[in-house]
Amino acid sequence: MSDKKSLQMDMVHGPLLKNIIEFAVPMMLASMLQMMFSAADTIIVGKFAGELALAAVGATGSLCFLLVSLFNGLSGGSNVVIATLLGKQDEEGVQKAVHTSITMATVGGVLMAFVGFFLAKPMLHMMATPGDIIDLSTLYMRLYFVGCIFMFVYNFGSSILRSKGDTKRPMYYLAISGALNVALNVFFVVVLKISVAGVAIATVISQAVAACLTCARLMKDQDVTHLDLKKLGIDTHIAWEIIRIGVPAGIQGMVFSLSNVVIQSSINSFNSSTIVAGNSAGNSVEGFVYIGMMAFSQAAITFTGQNVGAKNFGRVKSIMYITMLLSCIGSLTLGFGVWYFGDFFLGLYTNEPLVIEVGMIRLTWVALPLILNGILDIFICSMRGMGHSTFPTIVMIVGICGIRFLWLGTYFLTHRTLEAIYMCFPVSWTITSIILGILWVYCYKKLMKEATV
Repeated sequence: MSDKKSLQMDMVHGPLLKNIIEFAVPMMLASMLQMMFSAADTIIVGKFAGELALAAVGATGSLCFLLVSLFNGLSGGSNVVIATLLGKQDEEGVQKAVHTSITMATVGGVLMAFVGFFLAKPMLHMMATPGDIIDLSTLYMRLYFVGCIFMFVYNFGSSILRSKGDTKRPMYYLAISGALNVALNVFFVVVLKISVAGVAIATVISQAVAACLTCARLMKDQDVTHLDLKKLGIDTHIAWEIIRIGVPAGIQGMVFSLSNVVIQSSINSFNSSTIVAGNSAGNSVEGFVYIGMMAFSQAAITFTGQNVGAKNFGRVKSIMYITMLLSCIGSLTLGFGVWYFGDFFLGLYTNEPLVIEVGMIRLTWVALPLILNGILDIFICSMRGMGHSTFPTIVMIVGICGIRFLWLGTYFLTHRTLEAIYMCFPVSWTITSIILGILWVYCYKKLMKEATV
């Protein structure tokens, strides 16, 4: 038992900076591994299956994320609920939340498999996907969504582990499944020559392995987060709390994804597989910058949730300041790095100079200023940890998506360039960060006022 407890972290006592770094670094490494494995997939496709296959897989990214965003938000809601219950030392509540979470993931995965499979091609048509890649993109999406159940179970399971401070084992499981994914991609794409289908099949298999490892760990743990398959079911009160916090985050992700779908459609409007491929490669490289801020955003929401549950309200501001500083350092350093060495990184994906040129445009306008995205993420994650999810989500939706839609519907129509499309990212991040900062001050003052009552 002592060994198992050592994997947990005391988030409500002790030095915050040290604990936040210890929490975030394994998550950052896990994200880096995930991005490296994802990049390896794209590199293998681009190098061995050709430009069309690279464009076909890349064209599905924003649409796939749109369809799974709701359940990604729910897994975040599960994290907050369990972290808060752990802070309250409500063992019975934690047990109910664990089993409710895994049940919701399983049911959601089955539903999403049907939705994604049957709506793939109609939605790709709506996005004006180029005709020379739409069949390949449809095949990839259908196979991808068959494996949604494994993705959801892993996401919810890893959220349960993170809620008690265990970020190391999810990293180990990602490392194992990611390495398997790369090996399977080489086998399917390079050896068997089945291109896009091989990438999708490899993804599904690797996600199944990650899900099984995570569930097996929860079943072996004999602490309060122990998983017993016989107890699977949905507790309505716990489910509502997960929905109350997670659905706004999920809707935010969906609307964000919708804005990215609109952006992808604008990119598709050039009717060039070279531009689609360059955007895909640039987006993949850009993903490495997210590791400089995503781990600290997760730390903000989890540490805040546990301290609010334990009524240690005075630590909430310190948590926000520390995670904000670390997020800015990480995203700024990585953003500059991928931009400065952009030609080299993009050259790993393709040998086509024009594709590299397109990718560099995206890195300049999106990856370099990604620090702005990190700032607004810390604000909103801190507020969710305090239990405020709906109104910050509305602000995010209006601020980010509204500005992007307005930008594409006005400025882009008169300036039809890639730069004009990508400029909507830093503009929307800047305006929304300012509004969310003001809202965070209001929520924090409200929390401190409640603490004195």
